[in-house]
Amino acid sequence: MSYAIDKIREDFPTLHQEVNNKNLVYLDSAASAQKPKCVIERTDQFYLKDNAAVHRGIHHLSAQATEMMEQVRTQVQHFINAKQREEIVFVHGTTHAINLVANSYGRLALSEGDEVIITEMEHHANIVPWQLLAKQIGVKVVVWPIEEDGTLSLDKLKSLLNRRTKFVSFTHVSNVLGTYNDAKKIIALAKQQGARVLVDGAQAIMHYQVDVQDLDCDFYVFSAHKLYAPTGIGVLYGKHDLLADMPPWEGGGAMIEEVDIYGETTFNAPPWRFEAGTPNVAGIIGLGSAIEYIDKIGLAAIASHESQLMSYALEQLAAVPDLKIYGPKDKSGVIAFNLANLHAFDVGSFLDKYGVAIRTGHHCAMPLMKRYQVSGMCRASIAMYNNKADIDALVTGLKRIQLLLVG
Repeated sequence: MSYAIDKIREDFPTLHQEVNNKNLVYLDSAASAQKPKCVIERTDQFYLKDNAAVHRGIHHLSAQATEMMEQVRTQVQHFINAKQREEIVFVHGTTHAINLVANSYGRLALSEGDEVIITEMEHHANIVPWQLLAKQIGVKVVVWPIEEDGTLSLDKLKSLLNRRTKFVSFTHVSNVLGTYNDAKKIIALAKQQGARVLVDGAQAIMHYQVDVQDLDCDFYVFSAHKLYAPTGIGVLYGKHDLLADMPPWEGGGAMIEEVDIYGETTFNAPPWRFEAGTPNVAGIIGLGSAIEYIDKIGLAAIASHESQLMSYALEQLAAVPDLKIYGPKDKSGVIAFNLANLHAFDVGSFLDKYGVAIRTGHHCAMPLMKRYQVSGMCRASIAMYNNKADIDALVTGLKRIQLLLVG
């Protein structure tokens, strides 16, 4: 059965509009993916009919909302093949999840002199929390540098691992270079040294089937809005034995077991121990709808379509004069580039006038920009709903800019 790209595009209302009197070409899904109608409608339905506070409510709407939310927890468990549903923690997003691990597990298990390895290609969200922890408790942040082609050398990782290495935190797919990192091999090397591992899956989760048990990672994190679901919700997967030992990071709401203002407060079991306050129930339910939508199409079919489209894009972009593309030849989801000596902001602004939406700047990866000695890059990113016409519009726009501004 062929990939029904036209039908899929019809499912995404945002794509069918004009920007600057041009048909919108949306190539910024790595920042935030568009939402299919089923997700929008399901979220609307929650607010129209099902809205209620979850946990401890005795009335029908509250009990129903709680059940729906917990059903999505089970959906996520199956989606990433976690061993049990209690290993799925709902958070605000990837950034929140990494901060939670750094401030809970990090403070519990790490101490002065311990080393945390991160890579040079990390998003700021997987750099700054570890730097803050280093200042607070004296751990050392060790940087695993990238190679010239934007990949990571396992031999270099081996040289960095030592008895002081207690934690390794890395991105599954680079949000700038599109580098796919072999998480299973990296995790295996870290485990040989006895280190715990967190994988930032924000850019991988929409492109690949993730199996956390097969990877054997200790933590896996991702944001829902990059998986065609609403903003303000994300997932922290953690092995249950680790979550059970971790102290809460935030207090209030359903994370408690019993509060004694004069004595000791006790806490709920995981995952609820880490879900302080009123959760984004509508967003969680929207995530469940997005997973259903993806499962219906099939991640394998999505990956095949995106792989073919990426090959087409790289082939067409090769014909644009003065275009420099960064990172490895084999890319996942994103293409980072600069055009001649033009500032990325200017290129992005001109493309916007042609209806083409890309992202420009440092992409929350300033260390990577310094590595390539640029102030910023243009980034085009693809998703299940993009087609060859989108790529053609990007290439045509870049060629027009090249003629106008470079000559």
